[in-house]
Amino acid sequence: MDATTSTEFILRAWREFATRNPERIAAILTPDIEWLAPPHNATARALDGISHLIGRDRVVHFLTTEFPAVFVADRQVDFTAVTATDTTVVVETRMRATLMNGRPYDNDYCFIFELSDGRIHRVREYMDTQRAQEMFDGNGFRQNG
Repeated sequence: MDATTSTEFILRAWREFATRNPERIAAILTPDIEWLAPPHNATARALDGISHLIGRDRVVHFLTTEFPAVFVADRQVDFTAVTATDTTVVVETRMRATLMNGRPYDNDYCFIFELSDGRIHRVREYMDTQRAQEMFDGNGFRQNG
């Protein structure tokens, strides 16, 4: 893939994630995919502390079951920047949603997608963890450690 093709692939991947269709999502991931987020980020804490997902089945489960259980409604992702090489795509986004505790969520993210053999092999996710924590605090958020 060249940079343009890589960019188009990742933008299509976001549309696939939004379908919550396990087969469609699995088709764009390598079997040994890793998804890494900051330890103790608010989403991970809501999901019993899990911030490093390993394997296609685990990532598919997160995207189709756990993510929608945390961000329950009004999910909107706006892309603010996309930069790519042949095998790496950096995506800056703003995500808004309604949380499982009924509170509004609004945070900026940076995702670094690493591609291998035309699929997503690794995702590194960054966000303002303090801001997220403030939005998660309240009813419905489980405190884990």
